[in-house]
Amino acid sequence: MSDRIYIFDTTLRDGEQSPRATLDAEAKLEIAHQLARLGVDVIEAGFPAASPGDLEAVKSIAEHVGTANGPTITGLARTTRGDIDKCWQAVKPAVRPRIHTFIATSDVHLKYKLQMSRSQVLNRTGEMVTYARGYCADVEFSAEDASRTDPVFLHEVLAAAIEAGATTLNIPDTVGYAQPAELAEMVQRVIENVSGMDRCILSVHCHDDLGLAVANTMAGLQAGARQVECTINGIGERAGNAALEEIVMALHTRGEWYGLHSELDTTQLTRISHLVAARTGISVPPNKAIIGANAFSHEAGIHQDGVLKHSATYEIMRPETVGLTQSRLVLGKHSGRHALRKRLEEIGYVELTDDQTDRAFARFKQLADKKKTVTEADLEALIADEFQQPEALFVLHGVHVSCGSPSIPTASVSITLPNGECETRASTGSGPVDAIFSAVNQIVRVEAELLEYVVHAVSGGVDALGEVTVRIRGCGENARTLSGHGADTDILVASAKAYVAAINKLSRAPTPVCSVSGSDLNVETVAVSS
Repeated sequence: MSDRIYIFDTTLRDGEQSPRATLDAEAKLEIAHQLARLGVDVIEAGFPAASPGDLEAVKSIAEHVGTANGPTITGLARTTRGDIDKCWQAVKPAVRPRIHTFIATSDVHLKYKLQMSRSQVLNRTGEMVTYARGYCADVEFSAEDASRTDPVFLHEVLAAAIEAGATTLNIPDTVGYAQPAELAEMVQRVIENVSGMDRCILSVHCHDDLGLAVANTMAGLQAGARQVECTINGIGERAGNAALEEIVMALHTRGEWYGLHSELDTTQLTRISHLVAARTGISVPPNKAIIGANAFSHEAGIHQDGVLKHSATYEIMRPETVGLTQSRLVLGKHSGRHALRKRLEEIGYVELTDDQTDRAFARFKQLADKKKTVTEADLEALIADEFQQPEALFVLHGVHVSCGSPSIPTASVSITLPNGECETRASTGSGPVDAIFSAVNQIVRVEAELLEYVVHAVSGGVDALGEVTVRIRGCGENARTLSGHGADTDILVASAKAYVAAINKLSRAPTPVCSVSGSDLNVETVAVSS
């Protein structure tokens, strides 16, 4: 049995199912590119049958990320012809496409959700895996809620999937019910009792409802599973999925214990973690393993003394291994365009045009004038902010805010309209951010509801670059949920940038726009993270 573990990332599918973690097509593509740089083996890019937008997002990822040197691109499909048709339509542009189809197998799901008998599920499995194989040679089958499925029936279903042509079998702990020893036993039984397993890769997919997703995953790998399904930062349904960074670093740090390895570039972990947190608006807890702000921090005197004498006293891995470094960019307001371009290429921006480099250089100079030092994280946030909206209809030019106690928060905003005219409006609000958003609405005349507002400090210090993510929903026929992102040393300016970016995306919809007053804004969530 091979000792290589294949990493199947489902951040863009299962991770996106986290409450309020909806990603638009541009954000999905951006994350997919970074997942490819990380070196994941499979990207589950979405659920194509869920919506036309998700189908197009998966198709875009298949076209731009599923290249000859890129990962396998897959989409999820229920065991129905319609779902499988749409899945194939989305993934077929990839060099290595995969169809991932599933059906529930536990008695509780059969009785209350599917209202099907075991024999019907067995027949459906064989029929739909065969149908999927008619499209492509790489087909994955998942037995949903496998950990609560009768083992004998589970083996029958998996055998039917193999007979029909499945090349990967996944046994999910869908509701996070299993214990590590139980999951290991389930894997062992499948390997020993299911005919044809020598022709398949066995996969595990664990949820964190009891806080055991990673522990269960590692137990499954030790028992013989060779593909792991996981997400960046552990995001996902309910309590989330097994965290990719924890699994990969467990294999990396304790390779001699497991006798297993992945082929990921671990130095990309911090970068992809920050990107997913920024685009989903779900902040990483400071005590999060591997990529939390405190993961390599030491406050206790005894710990500090030990680390200063030798890092191995209290650090089982080096921060550089996960892409966390204290080094600063040797770039400032006197740096040239060539030095900046070279550094951008080093951190992954290898396809910037001359025009994009000029725009990035201008933004960098502005930031360098405000900050004493510019970190790599600052530069990444700045570049992502600059290029997230290349075809903006509305361009933010200025923001002025007056607030404090007992005065009424007032904001004045200037925006260039699609016709080239610059319009300025002032508005009041319950706070400075509400006032800014209200003023923007008066100018752009787009009806939207603010669902979420998240602030994140990119780096430490009083001059830290702040990132803001907003999520809005259009009204009426334009009822889409979209996100916007903004970065600036002034968090109120970053807020305006993020909101205008989201409005630009919403305005691309082929539906009429209408006016909205500032009082229609609904700020439901404000999360601040350093």
